[in-house]
Amino acid sequence: MELKLDHIDYRILEELQRDASQSQRALSEKVGLSQNACWRRLKALDAAGIIRNHTVVLDRNQLGAGLVVFVMIKTRHHSASWLKRFRTHVSSIADVIDFFRIGGEYDYLLKIITRDMASYDEVYKRLIEEVELETVTSYFAMEAIEEQRPIPM
Repeated sequence: MELKLDHIDYRILEELQRDASQSQRALSEKVGLSQNACWRRLKALDAAGIIRNHTVVLDRNQLGAGLVVFVMIKTRHHSASWLKRFRTHVSSIADVIDFFRIGGEYDYLLKIITRDMASYDEVYKRLIEEVELETVTSYFAMEAIEEQRPIPM
């Protein structure tokens, strides 16, 4: 279902990205709609798949997951069957929170969040055990300057 968005829809999306837990009443007041009109728009945004999920952003450091690793992967394999096995395998590793197929020198980019170097080593071993990879290069984040930023409207 394709939905044509207007400036009010974009305002709703901006507000939800700032705070998805706010009441419908507060949201409707911020965007200048009645609660019913706001609710109908929210349902339409959900139905169209524009709103994919309602989540909470957690403080990874307070949860003991302070190590962020960006992993760049090269492979010699590009068949559909290999890709399916690789996607299934990587998606089964809980510490991989973002997973992209990319263009350029590398083929894939993974963002891994884990406790420490020993935990990352376990993730690395698990990553390479199932599928053949040509190169796995890891970059360790020293500081998160901007993280979990809203999508600009």
